Amino acid sequence: MHASSFTALLDEQPPREKQFVIVALLGRRDSPTDAVEDYCELLGGVLEGHGSDFALARFQWDERGWPGSLSDLWKKGAHWKGHWVLAQYTALMWSRRGFPLLFLAVLGILKIRKARLAVVFHDPEPYAGKRLVDRLRRACQLLVMRSSYRLSERSMFNVPLESLTWLPPKPIKASFIPVGATIPVTMAPARAARNGHEARTIAVFCVTGGGDVGNEVPDIAFVAKAAAKRVTRVRLVTLGRGSAESEARFREALDGSPVEYQALGVLPAEEVSSVLAASDVALFVRGTISTQRSSAIASIANGVPLVAYACPCLPGPLAEAGVVPVPWGDREALAQAALRVLTDGQLWLDLHQRSERAHQKYFSWEAVAGRFAELLTGR
Repeated sequence: MHASSFTALLDEQPPREKQFVIVALLGRRDSPTDAVEDYCELLGGVLEGHGSDFALARFQWDERGWPGSLSDLWKKGAHWKGHWVLAQYTALMWSRRGFPLLFLAVLGILKIRKARLAVVFHDPEPYAGKRLVDRLRRACQLLVMRSSYRLSERSMFNVPLESLTWLPPKPIKASFIPVGATIPVTMAPARAARNGHEARTIAVFCVTGGGDVGNEVPDIAFVAKAAAKRVTRVRLVTLGRGSAESEARFREALDGSPVEYQALGVLPAEEVSSVLAASDVALFVRGTISTQRSSAIASIANGVPLVAYACPCLPGPLAEAGVVPVPWGDREALAQAALRVLTDGQLWLDLHQRSERAHQKYFSWEAVAGRFAELLTGR
């Protein structure tokens, strides 16, 4: 797959002739990791196998400013005439403070330049909040998302369409495609080969705001300490975003307990997969689980049973996976569910196998790219 900066890509000659040409357009880069860029890289790698020429382009408005970036798009956008452009939407990708009006300007220029426009909504819900600025931000985001849907020829959403109240009735241009895991799939070690002395590992992939947001740290620590009362050795591992920043809070919350704790920080994708695959259970407490949460999908992809806060009804793909849902904020239920997974080998195996099947059906990149190919190429 060809990947380049936005400006460099536009300086090239038009893409080589193939049956289908697809360009994924991103805005500002996220850090320390960019899940949307990873998503596009993985999607493009599989779409090329479907006979498409795929390019990854970045509209670097934060470096060049709006006028210069829009000028480049206007002058060079003719290269994409008649080709599919997958415009990636998150509110913060197109605005530092979540007012993404720039996204509409980008879509407007692409429409004038006669690109075939598809919008991939990675962030399809407006931000919450009660302050005046929150209400203004929410109104702006709803305006941008509704307008983007109207401008698009296709729109892809990572949550079920019925959950999006801002879509029009019978949204014929909209399609639901769950996110795929942005890390490789690693075969879980054979549990039958254990000698009985290993620690039972609870994994947490990503901690919101370094543990300074909500009750994530207290809830996770409560589960680990409750498990340690029933299991000889319990190990808690946090990894990914926020794990290093929240280490001190976890150590304080676990102080005096026998729980073995390790914060691994941001790791290469292959190492994340290895850590998850070697775990006995994963926890998801960053709000309620959904099909847009790549950190949750990562556990499913690697066959790790997942205990998660959830709404009363799980979306179809998650209901088929090895997910044990518990009511939001009920840490007692969360601990009981995790303990069942840690101590019941047959339950663990059933959840593991369900996740393997759901991954192949919904969350593998072959499944995700297949849906994109079907929608964009009609095949």
